[in-house]
Formats: sequence, C-alpha cells, structure tokens
Amino acid sequence: MKDLPSSDIERQNILNNKLAITRIQEYIGISGMMFNEEYRFTKKMVADFYEVDIRNVERYLEKFSDELKHNGYTLIKGKKLKDFKLQFAPVINVGSKTTQLGLFNFRAFINLGMLLSESENARLLRSKILDIVIETINERTGGGTKYINRKDPQYLTTAIRESKYRKEFTSALSRYVNMGDAKYSFYTDKIYQSIFNENAKEYKEILKLEAKDNARDTMYTEVLNIIASFETGIAFEIKNKSDQLGRRLEPDEVNVIFKNIAEHPLQKPHIEDARIKMASRDLHFRDAFHQKLENYIQSVSPADFERFLGSQSVDFDKQLKEAEDVFKRLKDSE
Repeated sequence: MKDLPSSDIERQNILNNKLAITRIQEYIGISGMMFNEEYRFTKKMVADFYEVDIRNVERYLEKFSDELKHNGYTLIKGKKLKDFKLQFAPVINVGSKTTQLGLFNFRAFINLGMLLSESENARLLRSKILDIVIETINERTGGGTKYINRKDPQYLTTAIRESKYRKEFTSALSRYVNMGDAKYSFYTDKIYQSIFNENAKEYKEILKLEAKDNARDTMYTEVLNIIASFETGIAFEIKNKSDQLGRRLEPDEVNVIFKNIAEHPLQKPHIEDARIKMASRDLHFRDAFHQKLENYIQSVSPADFERFLGSQSVDFDKQLKEAEDVFKRLKDSE
C-alpha cells in the first residue's frame, strides 16, 4: 500500500484526479455547506469527522499550510465572511467578533485525511481512497494500463509521424554507416539512453512487457516526439558527414554525432519534459518505477488525468478505425 502520509506526490496525484475525488465524495456521503459553488467544512466539522481534537487540525494546518491552501483550504473575511454567517448561522458557532474563518473544500478535507496519522477514521479512509483510485483507473482503461498512452487524443497522429522519422533514421544507418545489422538496435538504444537513461530491454522489464511487445507502442506522445527529433536530426547529420567525407561512416564517427545531438542545449528542455512525463505517469498509472529517472518524478497534473482518464481521453481502436477510413479515401482519390 502506498504511504500517503509520507508522500506529497502520491497525495497530489489523488487530489488532481477529479474522477477519483468524485467517487470518494460519493463513498463518504458527506456534502458540507454549499458556498461560492463549493461544499465547505469548518475546522470543527473536519475534526468531528476524523474524531480528533480541533487543535490537531490546527497543528496540521500550520505544518502543511502551503499544501492545504493549494488544495482548497482558505480563510474568508470581510463581505465573504458576513455572507457566510448569514447563510449558515444555524449550523456554525461563530462569534460576532470573529474577523476571519478557515474553511476546507472537499479536496482539502481529503488532503487532511491523507495526512492525519492520529486518526483511525483517516487511516480507514486512506485505504478506501487507494482502492477507489485503482478501480477508477482500471475502469477507464478497460482493466489494463499497458497502453494508457493511447488514450491521448494526440497519440495516433504522433505515432504515425514518428514512424516516418524512424524510416529516415534507419535509411541513413543503412546507406551511410559501415556496420552490420546490429547497428539498428544498437543506435536505437543509444537514442533511448540519451533521452530516458534506459535501453529497450530495461524499459520493457520496468513496464513488464512481453518480448513480442513493441516498446514504442507504450510510449507517450512527448517521448515519441523527442525520439523523432533525435532520429531526424541524426539522420540529417549522418548523411551530411558522409557526403562531406565521400564515404560511409565508421561507428566512432557516428558516436560523435550522437553525443553532439544529445548534449546540444536545444534538446535539454525537451529531454527533461519527456523524463518528467514518463517517470511521473508510469509510476502512478502503471505502477512502474523508473529508478534512473527518480529525480524527475512529480505529481500527475489535473490536465493529464483529463487527457488519459477523463473527457479528453479517446478510444484508440475507434480512432484507428476512423483514421483507416481517411487513409483509404486518400488512396482511392489518387
């Protein structure tokens, strides 16, 4: 079981998943007070639910202030406080001299439950939260996350475009590099190692892929894009160098080209972005830990949850079928 109290990344992953948060709220069956289009909870309401002293809640609010505020805890004052008192005076016990009032929204309410180590109710809720998150992901991906990358609406067009650059790369290796057939897998691995520090075999082992599985079929669009950038750039430089020398290149000469492209400052932000996306998404969605990318792990953004699980996600088979129809019409029109 993931240790939510000690992992801010795992907590944020859950809180960024709107589908899971909705399911958790349905499971708890608690609504709070609707104010400014959100359900709100006072510190006392939160303390009562988790069966802890209100001073415990205040202590966590002080210790995890930035995180709880980021996820919806707020202080209201002035006109907002006056409106809140008028609306909920029978429900809350707030003195007339109170100048500000702390309120949790549901995300902050759950956030505190993932932090509280003293509360048995919070511990039981954490266990259920993890079950709900797993159920939500499995439901939205049809029971498996191997190809969750294909839920991205940009995946198919990116994969088609990348295959074009792959052909340019392998063609350049074939025509201009003096090496046997091992060069294709050897230099493909060099691209992978330059981008995410793993060769194809290591990548497959981390994702628990079968030998017959194509690693690229499981890669995210950002990773495919940076791979395509390497492939087309290396193919261009190999051809130019070969034309300049008037002969095929030796492996040592090709290695210099790889090193120059991998270390070029233009590549740095794209490589970093691909590493963050791969390491963070694979850990949460696929429970796959890229040890060599550990320092790049971040929480998965709300936009990514929408992209792979929410309203923006697509049915790949349906998208592929639609694309096949387009390809056929284009071919028939030629």
